[in-house]
Amino acid sequence: MKVLVLGADGAIGRGLVKEALYRKCEVTALLREPSRLHEEHAALTIRTGDLLGPGAIAAAAAGCDAILTAFGSEPGEGALLPEAARLIIEGAHAAGVTRLIVAGGSGTLLTAPGVRLMDSPEYPEELLPLAQAHAEAYEIFAQSDLDWTYASPAAWIEPGRRTGNFRVGMSLLVTDDEGHSRISIEDFAAAIVDELDDPNFIRARFTVGY
Repeated sequence: MKVLVLGADGAIGRGLVKEALYRKCEVTALLREPSRLHEEHAALTIRTGDLLGPGAIAAAAAGCDAILTAFGSEPGEGALLPEAARLIIEGAHAAGVTRLIVAGGSGTLLTAPGVRLMDSPEYPEELLPLAQAHAEAYEIFAQSDLDWTYASPAAWIEPGRRTGNFRVGMSLLVTDDEGHSRISIEDFAAAIVDELDDPNFIRARFTVGY
């Protein structure tokens, strides 16, 4: 399978590139600064360009079977997420790619019926604007006519090991017996490429945790 990875210079994006290559995909990464992706592989093509630039996504996605996006922004730059969502959808349409998997945020996951993680008292106040931007981007993806999937990580995600042993949910935050919600970047990437290989959440969201 040929895939385009957006946001490949971030921690989750690099995890997606590595996992997709491990699964024998042909990977194209669109990067404004190619030197930020320290990965070399015969099946990896790096294209220089800004995904927010006109036509950049469509050109990079030409001939691909799917787009995986881990595009993110720093706190204070959340407004870029909805804009990027619109451009990703436009680029997919222009390239004739219908399959899209988004590595998004966890703030809109539910901790109880009708109660979002981002609305809980424990949620860091400084992260609320970014969580809201992720929520807005999610709605944009969800309203598209693409075969989209939105993947939300556990509440806590960090570099770790690829175990392949995790639990999958939909809109409810996955927690362990002690109430902790966590996942490694490596296993989150594995779950996303699992969905690429064997789709179970077309036009839906899912989440993973230990």
